[in-house]
Amino acid sequence: MTDAFALLDEPRQPWLDVEALKGKFLTQSSETHPDKFTDPAEKESAQEDFTNLNTAHDILRDPKGRLQHLLTLERGEKPAEVHDILPETADLFIEVGQLLKPVDAFLAKRDNQSSTLLKAQSYTVALDWLEKVNTLQQTIVQHFQQLDTQTRALNSNWNCASIEKLFHQYSYLLKWQMQLNDRAVRLGL
Repeated sequence: MTDAFALLDEPRQPWLDVEALKGKFLTQSSETHPDKFTDPAEKESAQEDFTNLNTAHDILRDPKGRLQHLLTLERGEKPAEVHDILPETADLFIEVGQLLKPVDAFLAKRDNQSSTLLKAQSYTVALDWLEKVNTLQQTIVQHFQQLDTQTRALNSNWNCASIEKLFHQYSYLLKWQMQLNDRAVRLGL
């Protein structure tokens, strides 16, 4: 496995300055861009280097991906994606579930209506649900901000257990954010 931290000359730590990372990526990718080479062998090698740089940048700029990569490098295997809901996110898990259940019931009922008039009449109810979904999405954004702060604080003193806990919190928040985004789109139709 390629070490994305080494490839972009970054220290192995949980938090990175994403703007500085982007600067390193742009500098290195401009030097290895395949279009700069005419010789087919050099071009092919540059393409591979360019692809590896892009992959490394994608991994390191995403907090969850970065933590997963760090754990993989440290332990020699990827951490399990599925994990018990942590106490820190249990209340949010319940809140998301309690909102999604009636939203899904509303969407199923609306989707089964064949009358355009009935669908139009449900628009006000859809807006009410959409407001609740958007409010919960804001709560998730706040949780992401708190996780970012915790991740940044670990740079000076981290261990795999603390990194894995944050990885799982990011994983669940991302999953719930995607579910809420899906419902928001469907409610807006």
